[in-house]
Amino acid sequence: MRIVFHGGNAASFSEGFSVLVGDAAISVLPHALDASGRDAYAAADVVIGTQLTAALPAPRGLRLFQVPGAGTDGVDVQALPPGAMLCNCFGHERPIAEYVLAALLHRRIPLVDADRRLRNGDWAYWAGAPDRAHGEVAGSTVGLLGFGHIGQAVARLARAFGMRVHVANRSPVAEPSLADEYYPLARLDAFCAGVDALVVTVPLTPDTAGLVGAAQLRAMRPDAVLVNVARGPVVDERALYEALRDKQIGGAVIDTWYRYPGLDGAPMLPSALPFHELGNVLMTPHMSGWTRGTIRRRQQAMADNVLRLQRGEALCDVVHQAGGDMRR
Repeated sequence: MRIVFHGGNAASFSEGFSVLVGDAAISVLPHALDASGRDAYAAADVVIGTQLTAALPAPRGLRLFQVPGAGTDGVDVQALPPGAMLCNCFGHERPIAEYVLAALLHRRIPLVDADRRLRNGDWAYWAGAPDRAHGEVAGSTVGLLGFGHIGQAVARLARAFGMRVHVANRSPVAEPSLADEYYPLARLDAFCAGVDALVVTVPLTPDTAGLVGAAQLRAMRPDAVLVNVARGPVVDERALYEALRDKQIGGAVIDTWYRYPGLDGAPMLPSALPFHELGNVLMTPHMSGWTRGTIRRRQQAMADNVLRLQRGEALCDVVHQAGGDMRR
């Protein structure tokens, strides 16, 4: 079996992969393919990568296109040869949930500011006076837009911290014990109005692009925070910037963005709008789910799919089969 890891993200999972899958010819290729790389790509039985477009060589014998993550928005399913499977994988939900809780705790418990002040002799948050008290997340309401792997992981941690959990999702909550209230997407404005923190976890699709727009941001409480760990364009870029600039909402924690560095890795800001000038935004570089544990779990999941393919067994996490129906 010929396996190609294509691009820098995919290459992160290549070390030790041969040990997991046994007898296979493995090639690790850069994003930009030279002539020999194009030949290897075209001959692959399995491609592990984040992008598939008509500009890439057509892998006519491809049996599996395996995305080393959850998002498949970089894959043009029309470029898959007949019979090829498109699969994704997860393993990132727990670290993303930890990131979300860390972000919410950061807003309520000013550890960094307290440390900075005390180093200058300022006991700003010293216990003993009401005006020096800080916040807590217990008793607050977190709203989860989307209730897949990530949403459910956030719900479990939020429950452990004594938070109420509201969920907006296209289908009813499968585990009612994890949610205090459920909202269909038709009631998205009401959902947004009732939470202290809105956490966006839905995948980016034509139906979810701009799902959170000006109307939903207007519905949010003036002290509420938006956390985006899904894909940037699920939240309307300009509407979010203006809501933050005008202090219409309390703040935002943004991990997934509207533009990303090119292959040359040159520094660039993650939006054409000046989010970086706003003091009520915490900005991180799409890092929430990227841990050593995620790499290990995803590598094992992808190897398991390759072994299933070799044995003729049903694959896990099939998103699409060329010539078949979309499945999620």
